[in-house]
Formats: sequence, structure tokens, C-alpha cells
Amino acid sequence: MTVTAQTKAILTDLMPGMMKHEGVWTGIYRHVDTENQLVDRHKARVECIFPHDGPYAYIQKNLFRWDDGREYRSTLNGVLRDGKLWWDNDSFDGCGWETDFGLVLLNLNRKDDPGANFYEIICLGDDGNYRARTWHWFKDGQLFKRTLCDEHRVMD
Repeated sequence: MTVTAQTKAILTDLMPGMMKHEGVWTGIYRHVDTENQLVDRHKARVECIFPHDGPYAYIQKNLFRWDDGREYRSTLNGVLRDGKLWWDNDSFDGCGWETDFGLVLLNLNRKDDPGANFYEIICLGDDGNYRARTWHWFKDGQLFKRTLCDEHRVMD
């Protein structure tokens, strides 16, 4: 489906809270095991884009940086289908939707780690400039880690 002004209007109607995430966010991602022990920590820059046209309803550009100089970049393209945003890329597939209370939920299956999946909850603060994201990771049905993301908006 090609994104048009009508598609964007449908997305805005389905996920008004999600649309408030448009812009650039920076923050810290912390991965902890089930004993709450830190297993990874890195800085993040996340750009959330809702294009006015083209093949995707949502584009997310990630830049992760570790203190040792490592970097990881990715672009995650989502399409609108059946009232949800859907992703299908080399790393994962799955969908996201919004609750009646403006929380964004994602259910994603890892392609790069068979048997692994995660559920994400994204909460936007009242002023729209701070957000918290939590990922609950499962492998073969068993919880094995959580990711905690603390972000703030740096530009619209």
C-alpha cells in the first residue's frame, strides 16, 4: 500500500498518541537480565518519521553508540495494515498498535534469533518530550531479559 494523505489520516485516527512520537529522540538503553543485572548499556538516537507519501506509513532510524566506540545503525520501515503498523525486516517481524490510553504496544518476533520475541510498551510523558520504553524478551517462552529505554525529544 502506498502512503497517501488519506493513509496518514487513517493512521492519525487509529493511533493519535503514536503520531505524537514524531521527531528525534535521544537517550540511554539498558538491557538487564532476570536478576536485574546490567548486561548492556548504550546511547541511542531514534528518529520517528511519518511520511506524507511513499511505500511506508512509518520509518524509524536508529543510531546506537557504545562507550567503546562501537556503533549500530538501522532503518525500520512499517506499513499500515489491518489497523496496525507492521514490520518485516532482516531482524524481526511483527506489529504495533495503540491502546485506548495512548500507550503504544509492539509484539515482535526475532528472525535473527529463532525462538526469541519481545513485547514493547512505549509511554509518552504528559508534556510530550519524555518517553519510556520497556521491552520484555522471551526465548522459547521464557523471559530472559528486559530493555529499559529512557528518552527525551531533541527536535520535532
